[in-house]
Amino acid sequence: MADDGRRGDEDDRGPGAAYQVFVVMECLLEKLKVLNYEEEVLAKHNMKNLSRHYFVSSPYLASNPGEQFYMFTIIAAWLINAAGRPFTEPQEYDEPNATVSNILAELRAFGVKVDFPPSKLKSGSGEYVCLVLDRLAEEALRRRGFSFRRPTYPTETTEEESVLEDDAELTLGKVEEETIEEPDDDDDEENVMDLAALKLRTTHTEAEPSSKPDEILESTVDAADWYLEVERVLPQLKVTVRTDNKDWRIHVDQMHQHREGIESSLKEAKSSLDKLLEDIGKTQEKVSSREKYFNNQLENPIQEYRSALVKLSEARERHQQACGRVTEKTRVLAEISEDLEKVKQEMEEKGSSMSDGAPVVKLKQSLAKLKQENVQMDVRIGVLQHLLLQAKLKEKSNMTRNMNATNLPEAAAAATGPFV
Repeated sequence: MADDGRRGDEDDRGPGAAYQVFVVMECLLEKLKVLNYEEEVLAKHNMKNLSRHYFVSSPYLASNPGEQFYMFTIIAAWLINAAGRPFTEPQEYDEPNATVSNILAELRAFGVKVDFPPSKLKSGSGEYVCLVLDRLAEEALRRRGFSFRRPTYPTETTEEESVLEDDAELTLGKVEEETIEEPDDDDDEENVMDLAALKLRTTHTEAEPSSKPDEILESTVDAADWYLEVERVLPQLKVTVRTDNKDWRIHVDQMHQHREGIESSLKEAKSSLDKLLEDIGKTQEKVSSREKYFNNQLENPIQEYRSALVKLSEARERHQQACGRVTEKTRVLAEISEDLEKVKQEMEEKGSSMSDGAPVVKLKQSLAKLKQENVQMDVRIGVLQHLLLQAKLKEKSNMTRNMNATNLPEAAAAATGPFV
């Protein structure tokens, strides 16, 4: 910022520097009030009043960055215009970087040195936002010729004089209050004294301390004791004007006064009421004529509207019936779809089984095995037939030998010889 507002690093700042932004924000709010920002900014944009710490960025304060940035740009544009430089009021959906750059350019035009990046202002709160608005407010106040002056303090009085003055004012105030009170009972008449007796008593009490009038101003009595004495004699200082509320003349006078007041008020209000009645009559006539005109003009559209309502009701009924039929058809379609899914599943199963070559392979393997077994059986059958043929041939040869043999033992020996 400017040379008088330049801030150093965090190490060079004191422990209270973190709270300096709160002070700057409060000063800024006072300057905005002097510039009458409530009527020129808030009322124009229908916004609520700013709090003391609105633009302060703190974790303990609830914040709305979008709202704060928009409020910052609106107030900055208004301050720049109030400082004598034309500046277009930014809109809510403008580019934030361009808006911040324009504000900083105007701030540099006032001779303020900017030593921070523009991104510090995009959050809409923080130390830099408060300082920018504060410098712009100072320029606007300088443009309007306003300056803050040092306060003037009243002269201080001693404690004894202030106590005496307060006691005197309290006593006089109580006496005046007691003078306008009226006695409710007859028991108060004992403590009532007239003005003449009060004057004599006050003259007598003033003459007792000293015969010299000049020494009356120099009192040696303690203020507390004097206050207690005043409290003690205060009930006897009543000054009342006795009036008899039961007197009928007073009531008659009051009635006449009220009647005159009612008549005067009636004269003032009657003209206004007559005028109001006449205006109401004219307005009623206008309303009735307009109503008749509208009824005549809108008779045909009303008939069309009624016929359209009838058609609409018939169309709704047909729509409901069609919806019922659609619901039934939807149910039937769901059943058919379910059956179709079952058929598709069965077809897929059969197609998969038909396209599967495993059973054919098994059949081929079985056929090959059967052929092999048939070959083996044929070989075995051939061997068995050969054995049977040999057996038959041997038996035939043996029978031939036996028949040709002459000797039975020899024949028997010959028959048994080959088998040994």
